[in-house]
Amino acid sequence: MLRDGHIHTPYCPHGSRDSLKSYVEEAINKGFTSMTFTEHAPLPKTFTDPVPDKDSGMEQQLLESYITKIKEIKKEYQKNIDILLGFEVDYIEGHEPGTRTFLNEYGSELDDSILSVHFLKGPSAYHCIDFSPESFLAAVDDFGSIEMLYNTYFATVEKSVSSDLGVYKPERIGHMSLVRKFHQRFPSPDNWDEPVPKLLRQIAEKNYQLDYNAAGFFKSLCQESYPAPHIAEQAVELGIPLIYGSDAHISNAVGQGFNKINQTLIKG
Repeated sequence: MLRDGHIHTPYCPHGSRDSLKSYVEEAINKGFTSMTFTEHAPLPKTFTDPVPDKDSGMEQQLLESYITKIKEIKKEYQKNIDILLGFEVDYIEGHEPGTRTFLNEYGSELDDSILSVHFLKGPSAYHCIDFSPESFLAAVDDFGSIEMLYNTYFATVEKSVSSDLGVYKPERIGHMSLVRKFHQRFPSPDNWDEPVPKLLRQIAEKNYQLDYNAAGFFKSLCQESYPAPHIAEQAVELGIPLIYGSDAHISNAVGQGFNKINQTLIKG
């Protein structure tokens, strides 16, 4: 089965207006037999989005439309491709109750979802660490060092794995080394991956999956997968399934980077 498990939609406020059909047709044309739409879920009402345009998550009032339209196109193309309905849900330290409430309300509708860390709780503010090099540098300044930022990132991913988000908690951890998005401008600290073995063991113990995300290949300051290649290999050694994801935000990006990842590591 050829599967793209991480795809966004026209409901993404920072993506494109490409139609759902255009994403599906692109997947079919590239030989995929399964795809998951994983739009950014609305952020908890208690959380203030730190990015300038406040556009990190879907608007709450569009949720019912999103679910309805994905179900419609799923039925329309059922003979051509297996379409799964999902979300990319943010884990935000300190706002777990709002996330749990959202999942309790909508989780029964979902086929497949991803749990990701984009936001870190800093000493003075929350930071979106993948928004821009400038915002990343501001986070480094708040944490006091890039070492502290990296440590906090992996500690937060660990909290996402262990958190109680209810029975509908996503079981795939998104782009696990996203903190490396700008590493070619801001070099990662020595031994930056020291927390990884423990984190992978916890993921394995939970029987969770990892998003094997190819979008980093197309980020000029990253140019590697999330997780980084050696982490992906460690994950497979522990029996953690890797699910390829394009993280497409435009329709022609479906399947991007599939030829760049280690396809022998993919389980589905």
